[in-house]
Order: sequence, then structure tokens, then C-alpha cells
Amino acid sequence: MPPQTLRRSMIALLAGQAMDARDLSDALGLTEKEVYEHLAHVKRSLAASGATLHVTPSRCLLCGYVFAHRRRLTRPGRCPQCRRSKLQGPTFHVAGPVDDLLT
Repeated sequence: MPPQTLRRSMIALLAGQAMDARDLSDALGLTEKEVYEHLAHVKRSLAASGATLHVTPSRCLLCGYVFAHRRRLTRPGRCPQCRRSKLQGPTFHVAGPVDDLLT
């Protein structure tokens, strides 16, 4: 059995629990920027196999604004409502069949 690729390792982690980019970067030894780049590819791979990448949107910790309609996977810079930058980043979770991607 060949060793798991980085993206397969990411899928395996996200299939088990919801994680944010910082958690993934710590687990995989990557920078957060690299994690976001890989997540875009993971999302496409999952769609082709029938699984989905669920994204819990970012939200402002001060005013409670939720970035519900944001399409980018990255963390926003600041809140459009209160203009502050105290934000909780998005969390990611894989739902659906991922067995064929991990073998």
C-alpha cells in the first residue's frame, strides 16, 4: 500500500472531525496558506467522489456577524459590520463516502 499523500491525509483528518486551518496546519506540518491552497483541491476531489466539504463560516467574535455567503475558503480580514478584525476562522468537515479516496 503506497503512503498517503498530503491531501488524502487531510481528507482522513476532516472525515473524523471538524477542524480549522490552524488545526490542520499543526497536524500536517504546513503553513495555513498552504492548507487553504490544498483545501480547494480537496473540495474538487470530494465532489468527484460524491462526498462534500462542509464549511462552517467565519464569524466576528465582537458583533456576531456571520460570513454566511462567503465563497472563499480563506479567513476574512475584517468584519464588514463593525470593521474589527477579531474573527473566528472557518471550520471544515468532510461528509459522505470517502473510502475510495483513502485507499
